[in-house]
Amino acid sequence: AESTATDGKKYEGVELTMWSMWSAGEVQANAIQAAADAFEAETGAHVNIEWKGRDVNTLLSAALESGEKLDIFEDDYNRIGHAYAPYTYDLTEMADAVGYDDFSYACFNNQSKEWAGYLNSIVEQPQIGGVFYNKDAFEASGITETPKTWDEFLDVCQTLKDNGYEPLALDGAYANFNFYNHLVRHLGEDAIKELGEKGGWADNEAAVAAAQETIDLVNAGYLAEGAPESQTKVGLGTAAMIVCANYVTSEVDAAVGEPVNWGFFNYPEVEGNVDASAYAGANSLAISSYTENAQAAFDFIMTVVTGTYGQQLADDCAQIPADTRLKESVLEGSVEALKNTTTPMSWCGALNTLDSWSTIKSSMVELFEGKYATGADYCAYLDTLCG
Repeated sequence: AESTATDGKKYEGVELTMWSMWSAGEVQANAIQAAADAFEAETGAHVNIEWKGRDVNTLLSAALESGEKLDIFEDDYNRIGHAYAPYTYDLTEMADAVGYDDFSYACFNNQSKEWAGYLNSIVEQPQIGGVFYNKDAFEASGITETPKTWDEFLDVCQTLKDNGYEPLALDGAYANFNFYNHLVRHLGEDAIKELGEKGGWADNEAAVAAAQETIDLVNAGYLAEGAPESQTKVGLGTAAMIVCANYVTSEVDAAVGEPVNWGFFNYPEVEGNVDASAYAGANSLAISSYTENAQAAFDFIMTVVTGTYGQQLADDCAQIPADTRLKESVLEGSVEALKNTTTPMSWCGALNTLDSWSTIKSSMVELFEGKYATGADYCAYLDTLCG
């Protein structure tokens, strides 16, 4: 069901207050406001939305700690699951009543339950990381299937190159994420954390292999000229792929002034298949533990993320639908990858908590720039930064 609020003006006179992470006039705000107007017309409940913008995360903790009247709020699901958890309502029973597990993503629900001890947020804007590609470039090169393994990925790179495309674009801000994806495939996040804390990179065959394969990729000529500042080339039609999270698509589209015909596939598996999880994140909606109208608040959230307005959010914002039953209007393949991920990969995991992270991050850019002759050389350098 799209919503439990289907039996007339059941919430006549109810006032709900929502703090939004969007600013008035943004496409996300327009879709949410349309949902609020429809919800009021259907149920009688008025939703007063305060458009706080991206600074909402600097305001929420103090507001929740002070018990400010607040029914619904938006933020990153990680912060909702950690920082705000003591002030969130348990959504489990209401979610079960509408069969939420059947049309949502287990990876986000599982994390919410693990962090807070119960389901304390509903995903509004799923995010995924992996390989984003220009489907027109693939079609022009006769590529009909996306690669699943590293060897298949290299074959695709060669085919693209043979057809006049630069296979892989790269942006300096995301080069660390590109290489981290490859490390995770060889090592898994726990092993990467241990190497970051204790060192031992040069003695780890899998770490050396990950670095060497990246060097081999560059030496084969598969990296777009101008990397690590070349992501716009995907929009210009000269490069075909980039590794990032899905917001890179809107960045590229904005840079070139028109939407790319985007596709998506999960970062390829390597031999041994240690960890094939996708990076996943989400902006989510939560209900304050202080609310006096939890069911009405939940029904409004369902109106936002499912049905007509869930589809509007997906379409107008070029995002992944929060409801898996909805049409995937962009980023074909992203819903399947998210559904197949049980424990999401993080963004560079424990490495970005190290004091040396900024230097490690710079070294990952240098890896793609050809500074290191071998994977062993690169791992030896990491050992000077870790442990």
